[in-house]
Amino acid sequence: MAEIYPSFGRTVRAGTHALTLGAALDELRQGSTSLLPYGNGRTYGDSCQNADGALVDMSGHASILDFDAQTGVLEAESGVMLGDIIAHGRPHGWFPPVLPGTQFVTLGGAIANDVHGKNHHRRGSFGAHVLSFDLARSGGEMLHCSPTENAHLFAATIGGMGLTGIILSARIQLMQVASVDIEEQVKPFPSLGHYFDMAEDGDIENEYAVAWLDQMATGARAGRGVLLLGNHSARDASPAGVGRRPLTVPFQPPLTILNKPFLTLFNLAYRAAKMRRKEISLTPYQSYFFPLDAVSNWNRLYGPAGLFQHQSVIPEPVAREIVPALLSASHAAGQGSFLTVLKRFGTAGSPGIISFPRPGYTLTLDFPNRGAATLALLERLDAITMEAGGAVNPYKDARMSAAVFKASFPRWQELEVWRDARFVSDFWKRTVLRVSGSA
Repeated sequence: MAEIYPSFGRTVRAGTHALTLGAALDELRQGSTSLLPYGNGRTYGDSCQNADGALVDMSGHASILDFDAQTGVLEAESGVMLGDIIAHGRPHGWFPPVLPGTQFVTLGGAIANDVHGKNHHRRGSFGAHVLSFDLARSGGEMLHCSPTENAHLFAATIGGMGLTGIILSARIQLMQVASVDIEEQVKPFPSLGHYFDMAEDGDIENEYAVAWLDQMATGARAGRGVLLLGNHSARDASPAGVGRRPLTVPFQPPLTILNKPFLTLFNLAYRAAKMRRKEISLTPYQSYFFPLDAVSNWNRLYGPAGLFQHQSVIPEPVAREIVPALLSASHAAGQGSFLTVLKRFGTAGSPGIISFPRPGYTLTLDFPNRGAATLALLERLDAITMEAGGAVNPYKDARMSAAVFKASFPRWQELEVWRDARFVSDFWKRTVLRVSGSA
């Protein structure tokens, strides 16, 4: 039986035809099949799918090649997981400067999607810490790319969603820390207005900041949540390599369990748990950065139809008006978000052509796929975002229109110029090529 290569949201057809890296390099030299690198499938939609061609399975290409414990420069093959990079740098006091919400993202995937974390206001996106990488392209061409060598391809590949070729290996700069674990401070807020009042100061004073919203709260409690601030501690919360065995969702429920009663209870329990914490508490890095990694296959909770994630970024001058409008649209549609997260992006630019973070506030919402009703809600969220001059995240997407993508990323044509003709994704076909008549 063919191996399955899904996207994390499971709302699009999973890939089944994949080549090893060696076979893909042979195909690039003498074949004609379209290709797309596949890391660990943590994107939510079709940017990691290539239904009419082949995926390139990078899981066997996952070694750390070199590490300088004095400078923190690490070189690794692109299939290595961010969690393995953390484990490698930790004993020497080095840590990735930017982390997404899961450690199960590959190095190549972090570059290709220019992922961001809870500290964009301090460190920018992942691409800002990439020193160089080696890229395989059509005809067997192998190129070394950096800000000074093949600079246009360097910029196109960071955030380029795997469309410029196969990242074979990369050199990145890690960040020196006293401990990988976090001194976490929990600040509750009764409304979104209070959150916006404290968000900028929270960023100025802390390395990390992220807010959780109780989206099920209504009336006088609407917009309440907790702001989770963090800085690297001078001591470890637990010995290296020691951690709890993750829970797991062992099978696929026949329907989503994330209904309104469950979400209401979950939000009450989560808020209560956070409120019980001391004002500042020592938190293991896994719990602070990757809370959902503690439950394997948690995406199964959304049921067999999968989930849609909608992540938008809203310009700061209009965020106080638009973020509540996005939440209100969800309430009006009768669809609650299991995990609702709000963060403030800083002003740091990215070396990449296509990069989602930009100054403003980013709101992330998760919805079980309930068919036409959910799609209509997502279109409404897109419309609110576009009217505000914001953007929608492509690597969290499975259905945005070409118009929304192009308005979100006005430099998309530059990526098309540098895209290798042998590399394509279902996302790119859906938003660019079929619209322009190229596919």
